[in-house]
Amino acid sequence: MGKRIISRRRGSGTGPYRSPSHRHHGAVYLPAPTLVGEGKVVRIVPAPGRTAPVADVAGPDGRELRVLATAGLATGDAITFHEGRVDRGAILPLEKIPDGTLVSNLEVKPFDGGRLVRSAGASALVVAHTARDVTVQLPSGAFKQFLGTCRAQVGAVGGGGRRERPIIKAGKKVLATRSLARAAFKVRGVAMNPVNHPFGGGAHQHVGRPSTVSSGTWPGAKVGRFSRSVRVKKRLREQKGGA
Repeated sequence: MGKRIISRRRGSGTGPYRSPSHRHHGAVYLPAPTLVGEGKVVRIVPAPGRTAPVADVAGPDGRELRVLATAGLATGDAITFHEGRVDRGAILPLEKIPDGTLVSNLEVKPFDGGRLVRSAGASALVVAHTARDVTVQLPSGAFKQFLGTCRAQVGAVGGGGRRERPIIKAGKKVLATRSLARAAFKVRGVAMNPVNHPFGGGAHQHVGRPSTVSSGTWPGAKVGRFSRSVRVKKRLREQKGGA
């Protein structure tokens, strides 16, 4: 009788595959649009549950709130909310941010709190304005149009040198990935025993069967390269029929 493959165990979210909740600071989104004025950075806080640091800011109403820390932001710096100068960390609608400005923490829909460009070192570029929309080049290189009322933070996300620091030891890798609920190391299926993985066993390390799997395969055998999606297959059939 075989065992559950490790991807199924990880998907259940138990034991070592769950991120420790006490390490997380909670959701970090853009503040409500009713908050207008200038705030002051109280402290920069490391966030083990995410790649980027966060900043505690004393808002214009006196209450403390938490936002993503942009590159170069320091304790004591001023941050503008929804109006004022375009400076690092400022939270402004895209229609008020000039072309050629690096932004992060972009909203897909107005006032959704920020959904795109949130990982350490990431940034997008404001390219062009129209009467209603703003064109932004995302980190992938793709150009996307947003409503001018969508908000963003000015500047790239902090922590950009994260990948340049060497890990050195295996134990450091385990500790670094534990808070992110990711596997520090990934064992190849062909290197496992046949009870642990469908690709395991054999006289030498080989798959021993087709490595592509259908999207309807039962979970214990859903390993390898997934077959093309129904959408792609439909498009190919249409192209073949049109030809």
